[in-house]
Amino acid sequence: MNCWEILGIEPTRDRQRVQDAYENQLRFASDDEAVQLKEAFRQAVDEPVDEPVEEKPAAPAVSSESRELDASESQVVREVMIQVKALLNDSGRTSDAGIWKAILCEPPADQLPLRREIGRQLEPQLRPMAENGSFPAPVVRFLAEWFDWHSLQDAVAQEDERSYPEPGMAEEVADSEPPQMVNFWPAVIGWVIGLVILAILFGGMSGG
Repeated sequence: MNCWEILGIEPTRDRQRVQDAYENQLRFASDDEAVQLKEAFRQAVDEPVDEPVEEKPAAPAVSSESRELDASESQVVREVMIQVKALLNDSGRTSDAGIWKAILCEPPADQLPLRREIGRQLEPQLRPMAENGSFPAPVVRFLAEWFDWHSLQDAVAQEDERSYPEPGMAEEVADSEPPQMVNFWPAVIGWVIGLVILAILFGGMSGG
């Protein structure tokens, strides 16, 4: 018989349960049985017990891209929104792509979950402005790439294609420009002044 059979309980790590079983058995035990109970108690307390562990279902994995933002991350998003709104009120600075990058690329706002949330909140306002020409091409290109606005990226690509002259167009434009007239008046005036000075000098010498 093992210690658990002597104590009359199932294997457990609960010391109090082992203690109660030992004391209950000891009340009706003979001297020999008391010795066995004492040895069984010692073994039960010292012996490691492999109790079955109830397996809990694994929590579903949460993608870092789709998870909800915590309080500190939400605060970062609010601060970025405030900076962007202030930037939109300054038409001069709005055209500077470097300022947009400084605001939107500043850690931790550059982390993908925060970037997606910022883009989601800004899209209803910024995308129409980018599409109707309110921003210069560098700003539009940065916003399209940073927030992954595919339709805006396509529009920027088409605009870039239109901005490049077709082969031979540069030569045609150069050939169509009329030749520039050369201004001879400064040279003529210089010759006249020189002749006058020579006439004065020669006149003075002949008079002498």
